[in-house]
Amino acid sequence: MPGEAGTSSVANPFYMRDVLKVSDFTAEDVRALLEEARWMKSLRRKGYLHSYLQGRTLALIFEKPSTRTRVSFEVAMLELGGHPLVLRSDELQLGRGETVEDTARVLSRYVDGILLRTHAHETLERFAGAADIPVINGLSDLHHPTQVFADLLTLVEHFGPLGELKIAYVGDARNNVTHSWIEAAALLGLTLVVASPEEYRPDPEIWSWAEARARESGADLRWTSDPREAVADADVVITDTWVSMGTEAEREARLARLRPYQVNEELFALARKEAVFLHCLPAHRGEEVTEAVIDGPRSLVWDEAENRLHVHKALLRLVLAP
Repeated sequence: MPGEAGTSSVANPFYMRDVLKVSDFTAEDVRALLEEARWMKSLRRKGYLHSYLQGRTLALIFEKPSTRTRVSFEVAMLELGGHPLVLRSDELQLGRGETVEDTARVLSRYVDGILLRTHAHETLERFAGAADIPVINGLSDLHHPTQVFADLLTLVEHFGPLGELKIAYVGDARNNVTHSWIEAAALLGLTLVVASPEEYRPDPEIWSWAEARARESGADLRWTSDPREAVADADVVITDTWVSMGTEAEREARLARLRPYQVNEELFALARKEAVFLHCLPAHRGEEVTEAVIDGPRSLVWDEAENRLHVHKALLRLVLAP
């Protein structure tokens, strides 16, 4: 447990480590991060700010647009006394053909950590392989670990222990948030039911890893093509946009195929009366979710968005401060 306002007694398994995907860590690591994030949030609510990262600089490289990831990581660094340096790929020599490896090696001489939001997950792995400093995944096509850490914090705050909950993910399941949720559920021994069309099933390698890990943790992982089956008696219902960055050309086909997976009042009514709704945002009302659900009394999306800040503060302190 954390100590007084100026100290923390949480063990630090994250120091100087890359954060590329949830499965890079153990269940105990994830729980330690969530405890640190809760502590960080309580301090901020009391008006405490600390200079844990004074003199530290984080380079934030964005190859994709961002609202929540960019703002929350920038504010997190500032509130911890560090300096965020925001960079777009078209402002770097990366945009003119410099290799990922050369960029990573150079930045390692200038800054203390790198946050990268990119397309191919391979790019993150190449950055991490060449850099001498920690690399954090701000989103890739395969994984979005920091989002799911914030989701977990939100649910722990609302429900307490998560072991008895049924969590349902509905929609396009071959995406980064779903993959990170699958890994988190497998690590933490959670019940997760994923509903999607066959062609939008989760990545088979990630699912295979999760099934193997679930046999050790006791997690209950299931896939179905029936959204009603997934949501029935669920405690948590999660969805994400159907048209992610990079899939805009498939928009009409995706909307038509995924329409039965919309989280609307009828589908949400199949969940438990106390069930809550999560969405990582941005949301497209009338597509993957209706206004009545996302703006309704059981939606936790704004707490979820806020918790990005507290999780990022915890993560940065643990990764960058000894």
